[in-house]
Amino acid sequence: MADIEKIKKLRSLSGAGFKDCSSALDESSGNIDKAIEILRIKGISKASKKMSRVANEGVVIITENNEKTSIIELNCETDFVAKNEDFINFAKELSEINNSVSSDKKKLLLFNMKNGKTVDENLLALISKIGEKITIGRSKTLNNSNSKVFKYHHTVIKENLSKLGVIVSIDTSDNSEQINIFGKQLSMHIAASNPLAIDIDGINPEDIRKEQELVREELKNSGKPLEIIEKISLGKINKFKEDNSLLNQQWVMEPKKKVKDVIKDLKLEKLIIKDFSRIKIGE
Repeated sequence: MADIEKIKKLRSLSGAGFKDCSSALDESSGNIDKAIEILRIKGISKASKKMSRVANEGVVIITENNEKTSIIELNCETDFVAKNEDFINFAKELSEINNSVSSDKKKLLLFNMKNGKTVDENLLALISKIGEKITIGRSKTLNNSNSKVFKYHHTVIKENLSKLGVIVSIDTSDNSEQINIFGKQLSMHIAASNPLAIDIDGINPEDIRKEQELVREELKNSGKPLEIIEKISLGKINKFKEDNSLLNQQWVMEPKKKVKDVIKDLKLEKLIIKDFSRIKIGE
């Protein structure tokens, strides 16, 4: 095989550039298999240098089947790469695999993709080919058994890919159009209002502690008596809890009502919000 033909073949197999392929073939004395290994090692080296950079762009992908629904983010450095065909194809297959392993990160990275290589190997190859830091971010899987899972995409890039995604699980036996409308609106509400938990008890104590520190700092130099400061502080913390618990938030479709009021107004025998996940690129 002529040298130029070997370079072409190596490029098609590895996705690497012309110069990198030519150099790897020289180093391997024309052996394509050895050249692929050389490129893989160099790709890892290049990837490790890029990992110190910031990746605040990317896509959120949602995948579902009859059993479960999953959401995952794939991050990169620029919006241009987030719309790159190779990046998007990798993201789509990654999401399918993530759903099959129920968002288990260790299993995900070791899972073989369609080309026979692991997710981790393909990720390193993609970093080397595109030339940006690319990372697999947050993910979550919700079980569809005995519940209905609704999804919502905001700032859509392509089908099931966006900049902000939401999945929410509702436990109900109701199959009416009324519950479908509510589920869709609820996922939109979560996208807009960004709750920390379903109810007050579910808010991470660390988030409350941080808010308490901010409030104390804010009131420290107010000159008010300690008793008044304590009352103001308690009021601010209670408001923080209400504003960040889904059931106590003002319903975005009708702000005079809270989410729990809307659920009550539906007058369904059973309607329980079981879980949700909201992922926004850059947050």
